[in-house]
Amino acid sequence: MQNFNAEQAAKDAVQWIRDWFEQNGKGCNAVVGISGGKDSSIVAALCAEALGKERVIGVLMPNGEQPDIDCSKQLVAYLGIPYYVCNVQAGVNGVLQALQDAGVEVSRQTTVNLPPRIRMSTLYALSQSNNGRVANTCNLSEDWVGYSTRYGDAAGDFAPLGKLTVQEVKAIGRYLGLPENLIEKVPSDGLTDRTDEDNLGFTYAVLDKYIRTGVCEDENTKARIDRLHALNEFKLKPIPCFEYQPK
Repeated sequence: MQNFNAEQAAKDAVQWIRDWFEQNGKGCNAVVGISGGKDSSIVAALCAEALGKERVIGVLMPNGEQPDIDCSKQLVAYLGIPYYVCNVQAGVNGVLQALQDAGVEVSRQTTVNLPPRIRMSTLYALSQSNNGRVANTCNLSEDWVGYSTRYGDAAGDFAPLGKLTVQEVKAIGRYLGLPENLIEKVPSDGLTDRTDEDNLGFTYAVLDKYIRTGVCEDENTKARIDRLHALNEFKLKPIPCFEYQPK
């Protein structure tokens, strides 16, 4: 975004969170799934500024062993927010086993998307037990090309970063003074050594520029972004409902 002002965006987001909770959860807590990456770190920081750190609950949800869980612990310690560690491995494995027992041939995409959906179920269960509202931590860039799991990390009650690109989110993180290693932590798919950008086939910097300016120098990359956006745009819309019209 041209002339992006991180200070103004951060202050406006903080006020937006306060206003949202005043209308939709007065006195409630913000429940944030903490991955240790930029998005969850910045959402948690904005919520702590808006509501006070005592009203922000961090939830760490490893799926078995999580090599980078120290980043999540670093974030909650830095912000001074209360947190829980809920290992979702048993839940994920239980659903996979139930599918296999039912005779379902489980696809690779199922194994990719199931953990985020179990994590979101965990967040809502914890939220209901702690007078909470669940934060969506997705950003515009990921949503634009469908790099989120429907009813997984794409769910939530409020989305502070949903209209901000990766570069804008990082700028807010730096304005807030968050540790640089969390802001620049390279997101990966958690299954291989490939990063999100490896899987997408282009960088977030290129994507962000295209989103904000409509300019993408490489025609193949532009076509790939357009294709991914068209395929995944339904994720950003409310579920369509049939409306009966009496004649």
